[in-house]
Amino acid sequence: MPSSDTAAIAVSIVVPVRNEAENIAPVIGEIAAALDGRWNYEIIYVNDGSTDATPERLASAMKIRPNLRQVRHATSTGQSAAVRSGVRFAHGAIVATLDGDGQNNPAFLPALISAIEQGGERTGLAAGQRVGRKDTGFKKIQSRIANSVRNSILHDGTRDTGCGLKAFRREVFLALPYFDGLHRFLPALVRREGYDIVYVDVIDRPRHSGVSNYGFFDRLWIGIMDLAGVWWLIRRKKPTPVATEVK
Repeated sequence: MPSSDTAAIAVSIVVPVRNEAENIAPVIGEIAAALDGRWNYEIIYVNDGSTDATPERLASAMKIRPNLRQVRHATSTGQSAAVRSGVRFAHGAIVATLDGDGQNNPAFLPALISAIEQGGERTGLAAGQRVGRKDTGFKKIQSRIANSVRNSILHDGTRDTGCGLKAFRREVFLALPYFDGLHRFLPALVRREGYDIVYVDVIDRPRHSGVSNYGFFDRLWIGIMDLAGVWWLIRRKKPTPVATEVK
């Protein structure tokens, strides 16, 4: 079992969840199988206002896993807010994220974390790119269209920004401008800050149980406005001056 010494934690795994009680134990077990013995790490579950047994399942798991933490939102505020809360509470200099429904396979976490470590200081993000997606045909089509439109406007060079499997430097993420929907535009915003991005192919799979908490039509127009906002942020970015103190 990894040490719970916060000073020694190298990697923080952030998992945003809402009403994923049945998926808690399986996903935690898979994270541990992927990372035990490789890094000193912690797992931070961000409970985004769940109304099922998610808090109780997490409390039970925390009794046997000292490196597991739970951050709770009193009410649901969305995936971007949950990821941000997890990163703010993280102790690791490197943070990796994945969705809590089991669709993202934790077996790919080591490749993402290693990509950040080996990429040097200028590598700010390792982004998972899904292959063999297990979504419905309609969801695949809408994702393909959304990615094509986003890439044509932002030129972020990313074919799949919706994959929850990502790794990044904590300080880079916290320097990004925050807004609801941030998690869908990380490649463009990380490039905006002058950092490089590496891509890792990951194999998609069906969720363990339950149904998706995030729909299409309820976020369509918000996504369009977010896209316009990110385009504006990129256009308005000015070079960061090199500042030194004169003594």
